[in-house]
Amino acid sequence: MNIEKNISTLKWFSFFGGFGLYTPLAIIYYSQISGSFALGISIFSVEMISSALFEVPTGIFSDKIGRKKTVAIGAVCGVAYLTLYTLATNYILLFAGAVIAGLARSFFSGNNDALLHDTLLQLNKDGSYAGALGKVRSMEQRALGISAVLGGLIATQSLRATFGISILPQLICLILSLKLIEPKVHTRESGNIYSHLNLALKEFFANKKLRLLTLASSTTYALTESSFQFRSAFYQMLWPVWAIGLAQALSNLGASVSFHYSGKILKKLGTIKALVAGNVYGRLVNIIGTAFPTVFSPLLMSSTSVIYGVLTVAKESLLQKEYKQEQRATMGSLNSLAGSVLFAIVSILLGTIADALNPAKALLIMQFFTATTIIFYLLIARHDRITKQKS
Repeated sequence: MNIEKNISTLKWFSFFGGFGLYTPLAIIYYSQISGSFALGISIFSVEMISSALFEVPTGIFSDKIGRKKTVAIGAVCGVAYLTLYTLATNYILLFAGAVIAGLARSFFSGNNDALLHDTLLQLNKDGSYAGALGKVRSMEQRALGISAVLGGLIATQSLRATFGISILPQLICLILSLKLIEPKVHTRESGNIYSHLNLALKEFFANKKLRLLTLASSTTYALTESSFQFRSAFYQMLWPVWAIGLAQALSNLGASVSFHYSGKILKKLGTIKALVAGNVYGRLVNIIGTAFPTVFSPLLMSSTSVIYGVLTVAKESLLQKEYKQEQRATMGSLNSLAGSVLFAIVSILLGTIADALNPAKALLIMQFFTATTIIFYLLIARHDRITKQKS
């Protein structure tokens, strides 16, 4: 069997996994059913908390049992949670769907990147990980862009239909997961799972750079992702519902290009410089767009997507370099766990502020908190300089 086919399969898995017609309108749907912005965005929080609870077990499952089986189980969960969201008529069903969505997220988190890395390692191409990851993630952004436009049009007739139709791409993901080939490179060790987790935690606390990267990654994720998921609530103040999908599509198009060329861009700029510059640009644009809301704000804020892929690949590349091979997926899951917990806290706070004020002011306040994450990357750059001087 040709394990190189994994790369192509992961690209298409990423594409169909991202083909969610409901994605740009989810916060509107959740808020309508639950009755408030706080409860609506809390569904995202429940997803993240669920993901956090399952992160370590599923990460260990991946390291112990196999990457392929982990992807397949996650795909089954993907079909299940979308079915519940489609049928939801109250907060309880939304909540149940969110729990399963978090479980699906935890099966993919850490595991899919580890599967790609292990595949390349077996092919002696691990040096091309950043470029390969960028192209895989690019497919997801293309799907999100296409589905956002279609979802916006379908939503003019029925928001619920955008969820129901999105079940089909998840079924395709399940079929694709069965075509994956298990890499032989990653270590499979028997033993107590808590011992396995303990080894990963010891490495985390012994590695200062890894601690800084995890703090930067999880904090940035919590603040930026919660704001991103909430943007449609702000956009509907300025644009009709059908047009919100267009703004999302533009964002996904920019992210797709960004992911595709991320490897080349990072080679020229360097990871830390790219992270600092990209975060500065993102904060300035979002502050302007929310502080002075106009019909052009969605277009302006969508422009930040041109640096999203580069920043994501930069963070992932730095983290993968610090992970030990035998606990790669487990350590990736620990990082995701931290981000998920922080996201749950931040998103509920964001929704509460929006209910008290309005979506524009809530997003503006969040941008000032997000700007503080730039400090973490400056500390990482300082750590690298000191380490280099000592060596």
